[in-house]
Amino acid sequence: MTTDSALEAATAQVEAARASGRVPVVRTFFDEATNTATHVAHDPATLRAAIIDSVHDFDQPSGRTTHGSADAIIAYVREQGLTVDWQIETHAHADHLSDAPYLQDALGGKLIIGREIVTVQGVFAGVFNESANLARDGSQFDRLIGDGEQFKLGELDVIALHVPGHTPACMAYIIGDAAFVGDTLFMPDYGTARADFPGGDARTLFRSIRRLLALPSETRMFLCHDYKAPGRDEFVWETTIGAERTANVHVHDGVSEEDFVAMREARDKTLGMPRLILPSLQVNIRAGHLPEPEENGTRYLKLPLNLL
Repeated sequence: MTTDSALEAATAQVEAARASGRVPVVRTFFDEATNTATHVAHDPATLRAAIIDSVHDFDQPSGRTTHGSADAIIAYVREQGLTVDWQIETHAHADHLSDAPYLQDALGGKLIIGREIVTVQGVFAGVFNESANLARDGSQFDRLIGDGEQFKLGELDVIALHVPGHTPACMAYIIGDAAFVGDTLFMPDYGTARADFPGGDARTLFRSIRRLLALPSETRMFLCHDYKAPGRDEFVWETTIGAERTANVHVHDGVSEEDFVAMREARDKTLGMPRLILPSLQVNIRAGHLPEPEENGTRYLKLPLNLL
Protein backbone atom coordinates (compact mmCIF):
# COMPACT_ATOMS: atom_id res chain seq x y z
CA MET A 1 0.00 0.00 0.00
CA THR A 2 1.44 3.38 -0.97
CA THR A 3 1.78 6.25 1.46
CA ASP A 4 -1.17 8.15 0.02
CA SER A 5 -3.44 5.13 -0.08
CA ALA A 6 -2.53 4.25 3.52
CA LEU A 7 -3.58 7.71 4.66
CA GLU A 8 -6.74 7.51 2.59
CA ALA A 9 -7.57 4.16 4.17
CA ALA A 10 -6.95 5.54 7.66
CA THR A 11 -9.17 8.54 6.93
CA ALA A 12 -11.97 6.34 5.62
CA GLN A 13 -11.66 4.09 8.66
CA VAL A 14 -11.97 7.01 11.11
CA GLU A 15 -14.99 8.42 9.27
CA ALA A 16 -16.71 5.02 9.14
CA ALA A 17 -16.03 4.35 12.82
CA ARG A 18 -17.49 7.68 13.89
CA ALA A 19 -20.51 7.30 11.60
CA SER A 20 -21.31 3.82 12.94
CA GLY A 21 -20.42 4.50 16.55
CA ARG A 22 -18.04 1.54 16.54
CA VAL A 23 -15.15 3.11 18.42
CA PRO A 24 -12.76 1.73 21.02
CA VAL A 25 -13.02 2.26 24.75
CA VAL A 26 -9.68 3.59 25.98
CA ARG A 27 -8.39 3.43 29.56
CA THR A 28 -5.06 5.08 30.27
CA PHE A 29 -2.55 4.27 33.00
CA PHE A 30 -0.06 7.09 33.63
CA ASP A 31 3.36 6.41 35.13
CA GLU A 32 4.51 9.69 36.62
CA ALA A 33 8.06 8.39 37.22
CA THR A 34 8.62 8.22 33.44
CA ASN A 35 5.79 10.53 32.31
CA THR A 36 4.47 7.62 30.24
CA ALA A 37 0.87 6.92 29.28
CA THR A 38 0.04 3.27 28.65
CA HIS A 39 -3.28 2.82 26.88
CA VAL A 40 -5.61 -0.17 26.97
CA ALA A 41 -8.00 0.00 24.01
CA HIS A 42 -10.82 -2.47 23.60
CA ASP A 43 -13.73 -3.20 21.32
CA PRO A 44 -16.89 -2.89 23.47
CA ALA A 45 -18.74 -5.38 21.27
CA THR A 46 -16.29 -8.25 21.66
CA LEU A 47 -14.13 -7.19 24.64
CA ARG A 48 -10.97 -7.84 22.60
CA ALA A 49 -8.16 -5.54 23.76
CA ALA A 50 -4.76 -4.09 22.88
CA ILE A 51 -2.17 -2.77 25.34
CA ILE A 52 -0.08 0.06 23.92
CA ASP A 53 3.35 1.12 25.26
CA SER A 54 3.61 -0.66 28.61
CA VAL A 55 6.00 0.29 31.43
CA HIS A 56 8.36 -1.95 33.41
CA ASP A 57 9.12 -0.16 36.68
CA PHE A 58 12.86 0.37 37.10
CA ASP A 59 14.69 2.07 39.95
CA GLN A 60 18.04 2.97 38.43
CA PRO A 61 20.00 3.75 41.64
CA SER A 62 19.23 0.30 43.10
CA GLY A 63 18.96 -1.60 39.84
CA ARG A 64 15.63 -2.96 41.05
CA THR A 65 12.83 -3.90 38.64
CA THR A 66 9.20 -4.32 39.67
CA HIS A 67 5.83 -4.69 37.93
CA GLY A 68 3.45 -2.36 39.74
CA SER A 69 2.46 -0.49 36.57
CA ALA A 70 1.80 -3.71 34.66
CA ASP A 71 -0.05 -5.28 37.59
CA ALA A 72 -2.54 -2.39 37.58
CA ILE A 73 -3.22 -3.11 33.91
CA ILE A 74 -3.62 -6.83 34.56
CA ALA A 75 -6.15 -6.09 37.30
CA TYR A 76 -8.13 -3.78 35.02
CA VAL A 77 -8.17 -6.24 32.11
CA ARG A 78 -9.42 -9.02 34.36
CA GLU A 79 -12.03 -6.83 36.08
CA GLN A 80 -13.43 -5.79 32.70
CA GLY A 81 -13.43 -9.33 31.31
CA LEU A 82 -11.17 -8.35 28.40
CA THR A 83 -9.16 -10.66 26.16
CA VAL A 84 -5.84 -9.21 25.05
CA ASP A 85 -5.05 -9.86 21.40
CA TRP A 86 -2.22 -7.37 20.90
CA GLN A 87 0.71 -5.91 22.81
CA ILE A 88 1.71 -2.87 20.74
CA GLU A 89 4.92 -0.82 20.84
CA THR A 90 4.87 2.46 18.93
CA HIS A 91 8.70 2.39 18.82
CA ALA A 92 11.75 1.33 20.84
CA HIS A 93 11.44 3.78 23.73
CA ALA A 94 14.43 5.64 25.16
CA ASP A 95 12.75 6.79 28.37
CA HIS A 96 11.18 3.69 29.90
CA LEU A 97 11.51 -0.07 29.78
CA SER A 98 8.74 -2.08 28.14
CA ASP A 99 6.98 -4.71 30.25
CA ALA A 100 5.40 -6.51 27.30
CA PRO A 101 6.86 -9.96 28.15
CA TYR A 102 5.39 -9.85 31.67
CA LEU A 103 2.01 -8.76 30.33
CA GLN A 104 2.12 -11.45 27.66
CA ASP A 105 2.78 -14.12 30.29
CA ALA A 106 -0.23 -12.90 32.30
CA LEU A 107 -2.67 -11.91 29.57
CA GLY A 108 -1.44 -13.15 26.19
CA GLY A 109 -1.44 -11.09 23.01
CA LYS A 110 0.98 -10.90 20.10
CA LEU A 111 3.72 -8.26 20.31
CA ILE A 112 3.83 -5.79 17.40
CA ILE A 113 6.40 -3.16 16.43
CA GLY A 114 7.32 -1.38 13.20
CA ARG A 115 9.56 -3.11 10.68
CA GLU A 116 12.28 -0.50 11.04
CA ILE A 117 13.08 -1.84 14.50
CA VAL A 118 15.79 -3.76 12.65
CA THR A 119 17.51 -0.43 11.89
CA VAL A 120 17.39 0.54 15.56
CA GLN A 121 18.69 -2.88 16.59
CA GLY A 122 21.57 -2.50 14.14
CA VAL A 123 22.62 0.83 15.66
CA PHE A 124 22.34 -0.11 19.31
CA ALA A 125 23.76 -3.61 19.01
CA GLY A 126 26.98 -1.75 18.25
CA VAL A 127 26.54 0.75 21.08
CA PHE A 128 26.17 -2.08 23.61
CA ASN A 129 28.66 -4.43 21.91
CA GLU A 130 25.90 -6.98 21.46
CA SER A 131 26.35 -7.76 17.76
CA ALA A 132 27.21 -11.39 18.50
CA ASN A 133 24.40 -11.90 21.01
CA LEU A 134 21.46 -9.97 19.59
CA ALA A 135 19.53 -11.01 16.50
CA ARG A 136 19.03 -7.84 14.44
CA ASP A 137 16.10 -9.10 12.40
CA GLY A 138 13.23 -8.20 14.72
CA SER A 139 12.65 -11.86 15.54
CA GLN A 140 12.20 -11.02 19.24
CA PHE A 141 8.77 -9.62 18.30
CA ASP A 142 5.75 -11.59 17.11
CA ARG A 143 4.95 -9.29 14.20
CA LEU A 144 6.81 -6.55 12.35
CA ILE A 145 4.36 -4.18 10.72
CA GLY A 146 4.73 -1.76 7.84
CA ASP A 147 3.01 1.35 6.58
CA GLY A 148 -0.62 0.78 5.66
CA GLU A 149 -0.87 -2.73 7.07
CA GLN A 150 -4.24 -3.53 8.57
CA PHE A 151 -5.53 -5.94 11.20
CA LYS A 152 -8.52 -6.31 13.51
CA LEU A 153 -9.21 -5.67 17.17
CA GLY A 154 -12.41 -7.61 17.64
CA GLU A 155 -14.80 -5.99 15.14
CA LEU A 156 -12.74 -2.79 14.97
CA ASP A 157 -10.43 -2.01 12.05
CA VAL A 158 -6.83 -1.08 12.79
CA ILE A 159 -4.32 0.47 10.40
CA ALA A 160 -0.65 1.27 11.01
CA LEU A 161 1.05 4.40 9.67
CA HIS A 162 4.83 4.75 9.56
CA VAL A 163 5.73 8.11 11.13
CA PRO A 164 9.54 8.27 11.39
CA GLY A 165 11.52 11.29 12.54
CA HIS A 166 11.74 10.81 16.29
CA THR A 167 13.16 7.35 15.53
CA PRO A 168 13.25 5.38 12.26
CA ALA A 169 10.80 2.80 13.63
CA CYS A 170 8.01 5.06 14.92
CA MET A 171 4.50 3.89 14.05
CA ALA A 172 1.05 5.31 14.72
CA TYR A 173 -1.83 2.87 15.15
CA ILE A 174 -5.34 3.99 14.19
CA ILE A 175 -7.90 1.85 16.03
CA GLY A 176 -11.40 2.78 14.91
CA ASP A 177 -11.44 6.57 15.39
CA ALA A 178 -8.50 6.69 17.82
CA ALA A 179 -4.88 7.38 16.85
CA PHE A 180 -2.10 6.18 19.13
CA VAL A 181 0.91 8.18 18.01
CA GLY A 182 3.69 7.35 20.47
CA ASP A 183 6.22 10.15 20.95
CA THR A 184 5.64 11.86 17.60
CA LEU A 185 3.41 14.57 19.09
CA PHE A 186 2.69 15.86 22.57
CA MET A 187 -0.25 17.91 23.84
CA PRO A 188 -0.79 21.10 21.80
CA ASP A 189 0.61 23.28 24.58
CA TYR A 190 3.82 21.21 24.77
CA GLY A 191 4.70 20.57 21.14
CA THR A 192 6.60 17.77 19.44
CA ALA A 193 9.14 15.03 20.01
CA ARG A 194 12.88 15.52 19.79
CA ALA A 195 14.58 14.33 16.61
CA ASP A 196 18.24 14.03 17.61
CA PHE A 197 18.45 10.34 18.47
CA PRO A 198 20.37 8.04 16.08
CA GLY A 199 18.26 7.80 12.92
CA GLY A 200 16.09 10.75 13.93
CA ASP A 201 15.57 13.71 11.63
CA ALA A 202 13.61 16.93 12.15
CA ARG A 203 12.58 17.26 8.51
CA THR A 204 11.29 13.70 8.43
CA LEU A 205 9.45 14.32 11.69
CA PHE A 206 7.70 17.38 10.27
CA ARG A 207 6.46 15.39 7.27
CA SER A 208 5.26 12.53 9.49
CA ILE A 209 3.37 14.98 11.70
CA ARG A 210 1.75 16.74 8.77
CA ARG A 211 0.68 13.35 7.50
CA LEU A 212 -1.01 12.57 10.82
CA LEU A 213 -2.63 16.00 10.85
CA ALA A 214 -4.30 15.18 7.52
CA LEU A 215 -6.57 12.74 9.37
CA PRO A 216 -10.11 13.97 10.15
CA SER A 217 -10.20 16.74 12.74
CA GLU A 218 -12.42 14.68 15.05
CA THR A 219 -9.90 11.83 15.27
CA ARG A 220 -9.10 11.16 18.91
CA MET A 221 -5.35 11.25 19.55
CA PHE A 222 -3.68 9.44 22.43
CA LEU A 223 -0.11 10.37 23.35
CA CYS A 224 2.63 8.34 24.99
CA HIS A 225 3.95 11.11 27.25
CA ASP A 226 3.00 14.31 29.00
CA TYR A 227 5.23 16.72 30.89
CA LYS A 228 2.78 19.44 32.03
CA ALA A 229 3.34 22.48 29.88
CA PRO A 230 4.03 25.71 31.80
CA GLY A 231 0.82 26.95 33.43
CA ARG A 232 -0.89 23.52 33.37
CA ASP A 233 -1.27 21.63 36.65
CA GLU A 234 -2.58 18.27 35.46
CA PHE A 235 -1.18 15.53 33.26
CA VAL A 236 -3.13 15.08 30.01
CA TRP A 237 -2.66 12.51 27.25
CA GLU A 238 -5.71 12.79 25.01
CA THR A 239 -6.44 15.45 22.39
CA THR A 240 -7.73 15.57 18.79
CA ILE A 241 -6.21 16.01 15.38
CA GLY A 242 -8.11 19.28 15.06
CA ALA A 243 -6.69 20.65 18.32
CA GLU A 244 -3.16 19.74 17.27
CA ARG A 245 -3.67 21.26 13.85
CA THR A 246 -4.87 24.60 15.20
CA ALA A 247 -2.94 24.96 18.46
CA ASN A 248 0.24 22.87 18.60
CA VAL A 249 2.93 25.34 19.66
CA HIS A 250 5.53 23.79 17.35
CA VAL A 251 3.65 22.60 14.29
CA HIS A 252 0.18 24.17 14.00
CA ASP A 253 -1.20 25.02 10.56
CA GLY A 254 0.90 27.77 9.02
CA VAL A 255 4.26 26.63 10.42
CA SER A 256 6.57 25.93 7.48
CA GLU A 257 8.87 22.95 7.21
CA GLU A 258 11.94 25.20 7.30
CA ASP A 259 10.75 27.04 10.41
CA PHE A 260 9.95 23.78 12.16
CA VAL A 261 13.33 22.23 11.32
CA ALA A 262 15.18 25.32 12.55
CA MET A 263 13.20 25.35 15.80
CA ARG A 264 13.47 21.60 16.42
CA GLU A 265 17.20 21.38 15.73
CA ALA A 266 17.95 24.39 17.92
CA ARG A 267 15.77 23.08 20.73
CA ASP A 268 17.25 19.59 20.56
CA LYS A 269 20.75 21.00 21.11
CA THR A 270 19.63 22.22 24.54
CA LEU A 271 18.19 18.88 25.69
CA GLY A 272 20.02 16.43 27.91
CA MET A 273 19.96 12.68 27.42
CA PRO A 274 16.84 10.94 28.73
CA ARG A 275 17.52 9.62 32.23
CA LEU A 276 16.81 5.99 31.32
CA ILE A 277 18.02 5.92 27.71
CA LEU A 278 20.82 3.38 28.24
CA PRO A 279 18.88 0.78 30.23
CA SER A 280 15.73 1.36 28.17
CA LEU A 281 17.20 0.81 24.75
CA GLN A 282 19.16 -2.32 25.57
CA VAL A 283 15.96 -3.85 26.95
CA ASN A 284 13.52 -2.50 24.35
CA ILE A 285 15.50 -3.68 21.33
CA ARG A 286 15.05 -7.13 22.92
CA ALA A 287 11.25 -6.70 22.92
CA GLY A 288 11.25 -5.88 26.63
CA HIS A 289 13.32 -8.88 27.71
CA LEU A 290 16.13 -8.28 30.18
CA PRO A 291 19.60 -9.56 29.21
CA GLU A 292 20.21 -13.21 29.98
CA PRO A 293 21.69 -14.03 33.41
CA GLU A 294 25.44 -14.43 33.58
CA GLU A 295 27.17 -17.42 35.17
CA ASN A 296 26.41 -16.14 38.68
CA GLY A 297 22.68 -16.04 37.90
CA THR A 298 22.48 -12.23 37.87
CA ARG A 299 21.34 -10.09 34.94
CA TYR A 300 23.37 -7.00 34.07
CA LEU A 301 22.73 -3.84 32.07
CA LYS A 302 25.67 -2.17 30.35
CA LEU A 303 26.76 1.44 30.68
CA PRO A 304 28.99 2.39 27.73
CA LEU A 305 31.43 5.10 28.81
CA ASN A 306 32.21 8.19 26.75
CA LEU A 307 30.42 6.82 23.69
CA LEU A 308 27.19 8.80 23.34
